[in-house]
Amino acid sequence: MIKNISKCLAAYKEQLELGELQIAYKALLKYMMSLKASFSSEFDGKYQVGNISPGYMDFTYFPFFNEYLRSEKLRFGIVLNHSALRFELWLMGQNAQIQKQYWTRLKDSPWNQHLQEMPKYSVLETILVASPDFDDLDLLTSDIFKSAKTESEKIWSYIKSQSS
Repeated sequence: MIKNISKCLAAYKEQLELGELQIAYKALLKYMMSLKASFSSEFDGKYQVGNISPGYMDFTYFPFFNEYLRSEKLRFGIVLNHSALRFELWLMGQNAQIQKQYWTRLKDSPWNQHLQEMPKYSVLETILVASPDFDDLDLLTSDIFKSAKTESEKIWSYIKSQSS
């Protein structure tokens, strides 16, 4: 818990008065909406895409899933990690019980072997684009698509091989 909320709110107000925070946040959300729309078109028929969750200026994401993932109560998420300012792919469970179940199955996977405990919001996480160039959105979108396609297929194949 934050010990001095008044001090934090004063800093927040100061940043809002500068105006750049709103511009940056609006640009990020606008890009995420565009990315989601492009993702829906690019992967139409392969994945269903859910709504954007804007988060609390920590993570903004949209989920995507196919019938197999849905049957397993899993979904992928394209995540904008605000503090690291990078794009990540997360595998998320429908609820805490599913996440724990899959964490147990996947904690020794190539994506999790370096972790001691389960991530807070997901079963596994991997970086798609570590240093996004927001000045070339077409290239950024292409890079996210390529990485998301490659990584999601690897993860999906790994999960299916563990189920056999």
